[in-house]
Amino acid sequence: MTGVAVATRWRLLILMLSATGLQTMGAPQPPNIVLMLMDDMGWGDLGVNGEPSRETPNLDQMAAEGVLLPSFYSASPLCSPSRAALLTGRLPIRNGFYTTNWHARNGHAQTNYVVATAYTPQDIVGGISDSELLLPELLKEAGYATKIVGKWHLGHRPQFHPLRHGFDEWFGSPNCHFGPYDNKAKPNIPVYRDWEMVGRFYEEFPINLKTGEANLTQIYLQEALDFIKRQQSQQHPFFLYWAVDATHAPVYASKPFLGTSRRGRYGDAVRELDDSVGQILQLLRGLGIAKHTFVFFTSDNGAALVSAPKQAGSNGPFLCGKQTTFEGGMREPAIAWWPGHIPAGQVSYQLGSLMDLFTTSLSIAGLEKPTDREIDGLDLLPVLLRGQQIDRSIFYYRGNELMAATVGQYKAHFWTWTNSWEEFRQGIDFCPGQNISGVTTHTQEEHTSLPLLFHLGRDPGERFPLSFTSAEYQEALLQITPAVQRHRQALLPGQPQLNVCNPAVMNWAPPGCKKLGKCLTPPESVPEKCFWPH
Repeated sequence: MTGVAVATRWRLLILMLSATGLQTMGAPQPPNIVLMLMDDMGWGDLGVNGEPSRETPNLDQMAAEGVLLPSFYSASPLCSPSRAALLTGRLPIRNGFYTTNWHARNGHAQTNYVVATAYTPQDIVGGISDSELLLPELLKEAGYATKIVGKWHLGHRPQFHPLRHGFDEWFGSPNCHFGPYDNKAKPNIPVYRDWEMVGRFYEEFPINLKTGEANLTQIYLQEALDFIKRQQSQQHPFFLYWAVDATHAPVYASKPFLGTSRRGRYGDAVRELDDSVGQILQLLRGLGIAKHTFVFFTSDNGAALVSAPKQAGSNGPFLCGKQTTFEGGMREPAIAWWPGHIPAGQVSYQLGSLMDLFTTSLSIAGLEKPTDREIDGLDLLPVLLRGQQIDRSIFYYRGNELMAATVGQYKAHFWTWTNSWEEFRQGIDFCPGQNISGVTTHTQEEHTSLPLLFHLGRDPGERFPLSFTSAEYQEALLQITPAVQRHRQALLPGQPQLNVCNPAVMNWAPPGCKKLGKCLTPPESVPEKCFWPH
């Protein structure tokens, strides 16, 4: 898109938003955008969503000054596919972040202390395709400076580097902070500054698994603050993607926060993240750019109850957690904040999705969404600024299978599955204390011909399926079936990226390792089919 087209689009947006006072800023420069993506933080971890300890005062205040969205969803029940969906505006089945090796399998691996998230295995060969258009690439067309802080998770091989996909700057890691490893069977995960690694987790960036102490959140906070100050001083519009991971097991917090929460170590991590959000918002106010900065807070998937109670959060009233397509796996905490434009103290029950942040951010920047591909994300500005409601469906995928769909307040399950009996008997439980007969199944159960239906308004915990013989069931099915048929008919799956593994592609010798004397020798290249147990 040319600069003239961008400017024209932005002038139209100014006119559209004139009632909000946007035109009074007196400059054609588009608003700044800050997307805050937590890792495995649950819907029920925020005080404003009912967490009884009320240890998130800054997030609660953010909600009081903006819009709380209780019906906001990830695009996948686990890390990597949901992040790919956010940055492309497309379902993982479209952008390639899924596997066809087995039916309805999340791409993830098992460690000796938690169940790891999708794409965590360092031996994955795939990553984000060059054919995908990422949000930072498009925002650069409107003159934005772009930075990612924290976890990338869309590929660790050189061709997948975030600076090759639209980001100007990066401080963070390509994978999750699992470890420590012996640098023989597996290397420790590198931490990057821009193009090159500057160390590894458990080495230059220590995480004490015994005490939970790590200074990473403070480092990530300072990276965000410095970037905002620098861009403001240069009068550049900026896009900050703050993808921090302290609430992903093994959870961590810095020393001043350890032992301060009633919720244990996980609560310590939440308190530090809440404090960091408060500092970022306060900086925006102090620089006088709060009214010129759109901020959105959410999480990549539900709390990982498999790591509960010490290493996981709360999904509130919802069923199960991460890895599942029940509400607890995909309904997220969500707050939108834009002083002077988003009315304060609002609650919107609009069905929202992480993918909407792609389209909404483009709209804020004065850009049109791509028209050469299917974009699943909606522009939420009419919802956030004027309280409108948009009809839309939510589709719940697990790997290559459409497991469920929500239309209005009705949710239909076409397949149910938590994990296998074999794993469950080993103590791997995605739904601890929440066994619902015929719903939280340990075999893959198909319900396509007669879906399990729930009314999420009356039954947010998905405990009471509607009777198949009831008039309500038949009426709800009439609403859901056409939406699902349209979706299936228009679906063009992308090339799956989570099918092939190879130990030789692990983080043995990332760019910059020679300067640090930290290059490791990779093993022989042995490509093979990845094994995904659930």
